[in-house]
Amino acid sequence: MPSSRPMRADARRNREALLTAAREAFLTGDADAHVEEIARRAGVAVGTLYRHFETREALVAEVYRQEVAELCAAPARLLADHAPDEALRRFLLLLVEHSAVGKGMAEALESIMATGSPIFDDTRAEMARALDELLAAGVAAGVIRPGISGRVLLRALGGICGMRANKGWEDDAVRITAIFYDGLRYGATGHG
Repeated sequence: MPSSRPMRADARRNREALLTAAREAFLTGDADAHVEEIARRAGVAVGTLYRHFETREALVAEVYRQEVAELCAAPARLLADHAPDEALRRFLLLLVEHSAVGKGMAEALESIMATGSPIFDDTRAEMARALDELLAAGVAAGVIRPGISGRVLLRALGGICGMRANKGWEDDAVRITAIFYDGLRYGATGHG
């Protein structure tokens, strides 16, 4: 249980090293990496890992939360650098990429599916809010049609990215995402 005291610098470094080692293991496909191996990669003792994360599942959940938080920080940066419709297009492609890179992460996440963790609902809500931000900017600029929510768009992308088991799925996902993008622009005041 986290205390209200600020974390010491060395404890913060150890925690970050553990998260980095776990992230690298999961994202490179080593979904079954044991806590001992993750601790070794981080250069800390197993006891240190358990001081920061009560279970392996807690570590997996935190790695995933960080991944989604980084992804969901992208809309502000994209909107600062691109027109709203281009920012949306780029974010849709980031979601496909996230799904592709996250294949090993998805396998690791299976270990927490039965725990009743709210992580999936929480992270889906974060991604839907990120999409809502981009959609709203596009609608306000007249380049994205109104009436589409981030939640609905995320569901559609989830169906596309659910094809991960098929060879060549990522190329197909990028093509289908382009069709969605065109559909989101169709009927907007600034597009045909």
